[in-house]
Amino acid sequence: MSEARGPGFSARGSWAGPEVAAALRDRFGDAVWGEADAHGEREVSVRREVLPALARFLRDELGFDMLLDLCGVDYLGVREPRFEVVCHFYGLAANRRLRVRVPLAGDAPELPTLTGLWKAADWMEREAWDLYGIRFAGHPDLRRLLLYDSFKGHPLRKDYRMKERQPLIGPGARGEEASRA
Repeated sequence: MSEARGPGFSARGSWAGPEVAAALRDRFGDAVWGEADAHGEREVSVRREVLPALARFLRDELGFDMLLDLCGVDYLGVREPRFEVVCHFYGLAANRRLRVRVPLAGDAPELPTLTGLWKAADWMEREAWDLYGIRFAGHPDLRRLLLYDSFKGHPLRKDYRMKERQPLIGPGARGEEASRA
């Protein structure tokens, strides 16, 4: 069955080869770096300001027609820059994947939205905002997705104070700012 789809096809998909990273470097220059091939998984790092153009190039020119995942990472105390957004792209026709890492400096990280390219980015970016506090400039509706509106902070940040009291919600709550007894 795999021969019918071409050599190298696997049901799990293959990771993009070095030609994809070379095409990205040719198009975006030094805004693309850190090409790695760890355990057969191809990844590149890019500067935040080129992400929308790079994502459009991946989709329109290189055939990566799906944004599989977009998530945040907090490296507090491990390395700088502290935050990173990781995007996984998939090309259906070629059955290949690419991981794109975008380092973000500072305590108020921000990145341009990808919602204009992929509607699926909407909820992925909202999740990264909700849990890590990573803002997405130009997002049409950047609000909490998993936590309630009056929740204070972003719980997957390494510096989040877990023992801090949160406002009560639901039955028995005394208004929006009630605290736990």
